[in-house]
Formats: sequence, structure tokens, C-alpha cells
Amino acid sequence: MQDEYRTVARAGVHETEIGHSRFRCALAPAATEREARDFVAAVRKEHADATHNCFAYVIGADAAVQKASDDGEPGGTAGLPMLQMLLRRDMRYVAAVVTRYYGGVKLGAGGLIRAYGGVVGETLDALGTRTRRRLRLATVTVDHQRAGRLQNDLRSTGRDVRDVRYGEAVTLEIALPDADVAHFRSWLADSTAGTAGFEPGGEAYGDA
Repeated sequence: MQDEYRTVARAGVHETEIGHSRFRCALAPAATEREARDFVAAVRKEHADATHNCFAYVIGADAAVQKASDDGEPGGTAGLPMLQMLLRRDMRYVAAVVTRYYGGVKLGAGGLIRAYGGVVGETLDALGTRTRRRLRLATVTVDHQRAGRLQNDLRSTGRDVRDVRYGEAVTLEIALPDADVAHFRSWLADSTAGTAGFEPGGEAYGDA
């Protein structure tokens, strides 16, 4: 797994006019390729009257899935520059659709490449990005007497508490940077007088 990746901070839209054509870029986070395809389909349905609805998406922290479509524009002048802009900005788990309403002026191949790639870059600037980093999931088990204080201590020190379950003991699901695991074990032992259990698990991504 990659140690971290960047994605768009939120879904949103940015529009610009070039050569009397409207270029409307819709961007959204997409956790899976299916989510990306569904987003593309929804935008295409909303703008079915547009001249073109070109798209690009990148899925996977290592950019394993990359797809793009020119949707009728000359080959390589729309989807590819959109995809290249996403990759140049190190964006992952993101889908982009640029809707063009033709305004009567032909832009030529170079103009189209600049327009499609450029509006994606402008939209990323407008919406902002966020960094997600790789985390180690872990389970902490503690008695009821110490659970409340431990939860407060975890949150006050910025630990990511993802779930709390109550049974004979209290089980906390947490996420830690890999480099912090050894220090956390020591801190946990001190905080609970050595009574808490700690079980490392798998990996996930969280906000940096």
C-alpha cells in the first residue's frame, strides 16, 4: 500500500467559457470504480443535451485503475488531458466529468487539450484537496472502570477512535500511523496500569 495519497476535498462544479463554448467540470471523490462510473452516468444524464460529456477517473492509492473518454471529441484531446491533470496533481479515488456546450468556435486540438485539462485543474483549485495516509487498525480492550477516561485521553491526544463496543469489557477500535504503534503500546500500558489489551489488525487510510 502507498503511505499516503491525495483526493478532492469535496464534490463540486466549476465552469469556464472558452471560445464561446461552456466547459463545466464536475468532480467527486469515488471509493470504487463503480462509484466513478455511476457519477459519470449521473452527470451525463443531467446534461444529456450537451455537445460532449468527457470523463476521466483514477481509482486506487497506487492509481491502479485509470480510465478516460473523449466522448466524440478528436482522439486524445479531452479525456486524456483530463486524466493527465489528475495524475499530475497526484489525485486518487476521484472522478471528473467535463461537459461542453459548443459555442460555434472550433478550438483545434491544442486548444481542446488546454481547455479540458485546464478546467480540471481550475476545479481542483476551487474545491481543494486533502491528503489521506495509511493507518494501522488495532483493537484495545479495557475494563469498564478505565474505559471512560481512556476514551477521553485517546480523543484529547488526537487518536482516531472508530468504534466502541460494550460487553464484559469495553472494546475500542482505533487507527494509528504505523510509526506510532510502539509508542502507543507503551502509552497504553502507562495509562491503564498494564491492564489493557492491544491487538494490531489490518490497514486503512485516514485523513492526515
